[in-house]
Amino acid sequence: MNKKLVLWLVGITFIIVLAACGDGSNKDSSPEAIADRSCIGCHGENLQGRDGLGPDLTKIGAKYNKEEILEIIKEGRPGMGANIIKGDDAEKVAAWLAEKK
Repeated sequence: MNKKLVLWLVGITFIIVLAACGDGSNKDSSPEAIADRSCIGCHGENLQGRDGLGPDLTKIGAKYNKEEILEIIKEGRPGMGANIIKGDDAEKVAAWLAEKK
């Protein structure tokens, strides 16, 4: 294939990907949406947990209050990195999870 054509196709693909990603300003900032972006990979789509990854969070508020959950989000746990969610988003998710009893 012609080298110019390959470069052109790569460039167009790059532009399309960037356009699809946007700048993030239109992202849903609800705690559910934040958790969908940040937590479901390990805790599952319904926060029910995944074997060998993240524990069930469906009743986490019965075990921890908002401040304790926020501390876990900030400090991490074995197998969970620190600051996966930051700032106001972490506050929102901690409050939302604290309501799950």
